[in-house]
Amino acid sequence: MQNVKNIIFDYGNVIFMIDFNTVRQKFIDLGVKNVDSFFGHLQQDPVFDLLDRGDISAADFRDHVRELAGQPSLTDEQIDDAWNSILIGVQPSVHDVLLELKKKYRTFLLSNNNEIHYAWIMDYLQREFGMDGNDSLFEKTYYSHLARKRKPDAEMFNQVLQENGLVAEETLFVDDSPQHIASARKLGLQTYLMTAPDNIINLAQQLL
Repeated sequence: MQNVKNIIFDYGNVIFMIDFNTVRQKFIDLGVKNVDSFFGHLQQDPVFDLLDRGDISAADFRDHVRELAGQPSLTDEQIDDAWNSILIGVQPSVHDVLLELKKKYRTFLLSNNNEIHYAWIMDYLQREFGMDGNDSLFEKTYYSHLARKRKPDAEMFNQVLQENGLVAEETLFVDDSPQHIASARKLGLQTYLMTAPDNIINLAQQLL
C-alpha cells in the first residue's frame, strides 16, 4: 500500500459483520432445497444479483423463495427474517476508526446491497447509534441496488472513480471477496483482501 490517497470500503464483513452459516440454516428451515447452490459466498442463485442491482423488487425475491421452498404460504416477514439473519452488526469502535481515516484520506463506501437488507441496516444504525445511515462516515456512499449495478462489474468501480475524480493507482479498495478484489486489480486499484481474523481496526493501524 503505497501513495494511497483514497480508500473504497466494502461493507459486509469489512465494516458490518455478517454470518453466512446462520442465513444458510434459516433458508433450510424455510424449505429451500440445495441451499449451498442457492446462496453462498462464492456461488448463488441469479435472483440475488438481480435483487442487488435493483432489477427485481423485494416482492419478486420473496415469491422466488416461496417457489424454491415449495411453500406458497410463507409470509413476507418469515422470508425477510430469514434473509436478514445474515446481518450481525457493527462494533462501535469501527465507526470511530472510519472517522479517523476520513480525516486523512478520501473515503467511500461501496456495498452490494438490496432493499430488504438496506431497510434493516438503516433501522439498526438509527436504533443502535442514532445515525441516519452511513453518510457521515464517508465522503460518499454507493449501494448497488440504488446505483443499479454491482461488484465485481467494472462499471461499478468506474462510476466511483469517475464521479469523484479518483486516480485508480492512488486508491485502495478493501473487500472480503476475492472476485471483487480481482476485478479492482484489473482496473489498477490497490487492494486489500480482508479475511478473518483480520479486521478494519488492524488495517487502520497500518494506514494512520
